[in-house]
Amino acid sequence: MNREYSEIHRVGFWAAVLTAGLAALSFSIAIFATPLNRYPYPYVPAFISIDYAWLIPAFILMPAFVVVTASVHAYAPKEKKIYSRIGLSFAIVSAVLLMADFFVQWAVILPSTLSGETAGLSLFTQYNPHGLFVAIEALGYLMMSTAFLFLAPVFATGRLQQSLRWLFVASFVLAVGALIVLSLAGFEIVLFEVVAITIDWTVLIVAGVLLGLLFGRSSGQDRGTA
Repeated sequence: MNREYSEIHRVGFWAAVLTAGLAALSFSIAIFATPLNRYPYPYVPAFISIDYAWLIPAFILMPAFVVVTASVHAYAPKEKKIYSRIGLSFAIVSAVLLMADFFVQWAVILPSTLSGETAGLSLFTQYNPHGLFVAIEALGYLMMSTAFLFLAPVFATGRLQQSLRWLFVASFVLAVGALIVLSLAGFEIVLFEVVAITIDWTVLIVAGVLLGLLFGRSSGQDRGTA
């Protein structure tokens, strides 16, 4: 059993560190991206490198997020595994949506743009504020917030766990609250996308650090049950 705990802590620790680092890197690069929001969404080569650069760490972040969520599921006490399993399911849904969304930009939009084959791309490009990319991304990060909500009950004992619990609950409340408020105010998907990304990436950074501390402990004493 000690060997099992050791593996859970080892995998969880490195996944948490990687998650926090990739979220911080994605956030840092995305701040300097300059999407063009004017129809027919011209593609200026000078902007391509920075606009697509943030997608790389954001893409790798998704598997790391799934692994750290799986680690939380393995760490969870038996009576709380129903919640962590649901959280892991939503994490997988989020990762699949976002990875597919990002990959299309690399595999379809970017090479087509560089080749001058831009006909019919306006619906799929990240530059279109009413396009599929923004809509799928917003949905993906909403699913991530839902995953956070279901992971929250796993953490119940100690200051560190309580911090994780309320961080996850607060992120879901803020994301859903933003969705409701923006819907009532005349829904603008780009604004919700920005809010959802800001919330989720911030949570991934902070939770990654906290989970790193939790999993970095050599024993399972902070765990709810053995």
